[in-house]
Parts: sequence; structure tokens; C-alpha cells
Amino acid sequence: MMDIQAILLSIALLIVFAKFVLSYTNTRKLPPSPPVLPFIGHLYLFKKPLHHTLSRISQRYGPITFLRFGSRPVYVISSPLLAEECFTTHDLALANRPQLLSAKHSDGNVIGIGNANYGPYWRSVRRIATVELLSPQQLHASSGVRAIEVEDMARRLFKSWKTCCIGSEGSDWMKKLELKTILFGLSLNVLMTMIAGKRFYGDNIEDMEETKRFREAVDELSTLSGVSNIEDFAPVLRLLDLNGVMKRKACLIKQQLEMIKKLIEEHMTNSADTKKTMIADLQRNDPEGYSEQKIENIILSMILAGTDTSSNTTVWAMANLLNNPQVLKKAAAEIDKHVGNDRLINESDIALVPYLGYIMSEVLRLYPGAPLLLPHESREDVTIGDYNIPHGTMLFVNVYHIHRDPNIWEEPMKFKPERFNNGKAEGKFMIPFGMGRRRCPGEGLAMRQVGLILGTLIQCFDWKRTTNELVDLTEGSGLTLPKAVPLEAMYRPREAMMEVLSGL
Repeated sequence: MMDIQAILLSIALLIVFAKFVLSYTNTRKLPPSPPVLPFIGHLYLFKKPLHHTLSRISQRYGPITFLRFGSRPVYVISSPLLAEECFTTHDLALANRPQLLSAKHSDGNVIGIGNANYGPYWRSVRRIATVELLSPQQLHASSGVRAIEVEDMARRLFKSWKTCCIGSEGSDWMKKLELKTILFGLSLNVLMTMIAGKRFYGDNIEDMEETKRFREAVDELSTLSGVSNIEDFAPVLRLLDLNGVMKRKACLIKQQLEMIKKLIEEHMTNSADTKKTMIADLQRNDPEGYSEQKIENIILSMILAGTDTSSNTTVWAMANLLNNPQVLKKAAAEIDKHVGNDRLINESDIALVPYLGYIMSEVLRLYPGAPLLLPHESREDVTIGDYNIPHGTMLFVNVYHIHRDPNIWEEPMKFKPERFNNGKAEGKFMIPFGMGRRRCPGEGLAMRQVGLILGTLIQCFDWKRTTNELVDLTEGSGLTLPKAVPLEAMYRPREAMMEVLSGL
């Protein structure tokens, strides 16, 4: 009896599903699509990392494809012309974000600026971020924070090398270093010092245990943010939380918000606090307009968006420089010529060393911080590339695929900074930070920070691979394109910078 009921239920569900799919396809002109399965749609095709799967689908079915993530209709754009159309002609119509369960607090509120739908609240927090916190004037004013943190990194690397080389063969001795940990800590320090005047990594840390918990929560949440949650696309599974990711995310976010709330309260109660921080600026300018919850949301957004992305970009840069020592040598020579060896490079020097800029552009071409950007969702019916995109459809733009398109780039898989020399790449489509209304507001900060960190590592130290084998460039799975294998390298102070480093 139970078997018959199960069969009848399955048949009924299949009929409902087929009717739903037919009603969707009969009234709209859909792009090409792979075969679809009931209930799970095209989820059966997915292997990590997701942008690789979507690239393979696009190569077979074309620059715009229709997929179904469980119950969600999804369009994937893999063409520069169509991507440009999305973010110019239809920018407002595609300005929403899909309200995924994994992108919400346990109380149902959306996590961060990036995940909020287009509307008054998003415009308000976006304006705060772009005008009052991350404007060129504010970034210039906070340049000292980044300079201090990068100098501290150089000092600690030199001190660590010097301690280990005692009793060795001399200054030619090289020390092994795992880069992601120190770069992640540096990025977190820069943000938290700018935001709240408090360091979370390195020496002279207040409340070591508390900052350690916060640092670990940021690190883990950055990793989990790239985990695919089938519960987002198959609603019936939401109550089960099969892999436990959603529950763990909620716990980590709660932990971070508690720490952020404590930082805000410290600023509010300490009237003698004269530190120039983002929290202090917001409260001083408009204490009523910037509610505690709004400030918490802005800070959480900046932490989630600005730590892992910057450190990953620098890791990818160093990995490719290690595999291309001639590029590393050329970059060091440029810095020696235009900056010299009697001081550390600073942010104002970046304009004097264009080849360093070409390296960063090439890294962002090959390894964009968000290879699929954050997904968009249509606010109304639109037509893109002769295909109908109905209201409520999720949209992915595969920036990773576009940046490696052989129809646009010569030798697209090769790391070649010279392709940007003297404006050679002008007019070629690159959007590592997105485009239009939802373009990343932290682009200016990221470029300054990565440029300064990378310039300092090149100026101050010699680098080589730990073995004769090329560095493994396999990509890990995650929203921010992490490297699958942690990057280790051998380093030593450059002879020309020994005096400067000794004086830090």
C-alpha cells in the first residue's frame, strides 16, 4: 500500500513539475540549455569550482544559457557584449540580489550591503560606503594606516629571517614562508584599524583571546561564503541543513556582530576617544541617521568583502611571479630605478612604477576576486540577446570566462603583464570589480592596498620557489577564488634593502 502511495505521489509531483516547466518555456524564448532533471534541475552537472562548470556549459551551449538551480531559473552570461548590455542598458532592471537563505542572518535580515536588494536602504548604505568611507579623499587620509601595517609586515618578515639565519651560511640563506596567513592577517588589520582603530593580528594585540576568535571567525566565514548550499535552490531541504553550513554561518555571523557591537559601544561610551576611525566619523557626522544596526551592517560587509579578496589577489600575484622569475626581476628593477633603496615604497609611488600596475591588471584578469561576481536578479522582465529574462530570474556573469576568452585576449592562459603595456589592452573588456550600480565600492581601497603590499614584497625581498617544480596554480572552491594549495615560498632580504629593513 505504501509503495503504491509513493508511486502515485511521485507521478503527481512529476506532473506538477512538467506543467511548471512547460508554462515557463511556452511563454518565453529561452536560451539554449542542457537536459534538465525534475526537482534538481541542472544541479546534477555541477562540480567545484562552479565557474569552471559554467564555462564548460557556455562553451557547448553558447554565450547565454538557461539553467535551473533546483526551483530557481538562472541565466548565465559569458560574453563581454552581453555583460556590457546587462550593466548599461538593463543595469537598473538587474540591480536586485537573489534573496538566498544562506545570505541572511538568523533573524531573516540580509547580510551586508552586497546582498541587499536595490532600494532606499541599499542606496543609503551604498552612499555611506562610497562617499563617506571609501572616497578618494578618505582613502588618502587613511594611507598612513596601510603604510604602518605593511611596514610592520616587512619588519616581522625580516626579523623572522634574521632569527632563523643565525648560525647559517650567511645572508644568502633563505627561509620558507606560507604567505596566505600573513597576508590575510595584514588585510584584516588594515580594515579593522581603519574601522575601529584596533589591530587583530601580529604583535602588541589587546585581548589576544577575543581577537583570535574574531580572526578565526572571519577566516572561516570567508571560506564558507563560497560553499554551494543546495538548500538555497531546493527549498524542501532548508529545514534539514544537510551539510550544516547554514547553521555554522549563522553562528559565525552572530559572533562577529557581537564583536562589532562591542567596538561600536566602546566608541560611543568613550568620549575621550579621539581616534579617527570610520565608526567615529559616522557617529560624529550624523549619530541619528547612522543607526547602530546600519553601522554594524556596513562594517560586516567591508570585513567579508575586503579581507579574503585582497589577500587572495596578492597570493595569486606572488604565485605567478614565482613561476615567472623574469617578471619578478623586471618589477624589482623598476622599483629600484624609480623609488630607490633608501626607503620603503609608498602608495604615492605606485604611479611611478607602471609595470607593477600591469602585473596587478594581469592577476585580476586571470584571477578576479569574484569569478562569477555576486549574482543579480531581475526586478522586471527584460530582453537580453534576443532572449526573454522574466522578473525574478537569477543572473550570473562569468567574469572568469570572459577574461580568458581567446577571441579577446592573445594567449589568454598565459601570465603576461606586458599585454597591458602602453595601453595595449585599452578597449578590451575587464570587470574584476563588476560594473554599473552594483560595482564593488571597495575597488579603490583594494588597488591601493594590493599595490602597496606587492610592491613592498618585491622591493624588500628576494623570492624563489621551494622546489624546482612550478607552483601549483590549481584553484580552490570558493566565492573569492582561493588557491587550492597554500602558497609557500623561500625568501631573504635583498642586499640593497638590508639597511632599511634593519632600521624598521
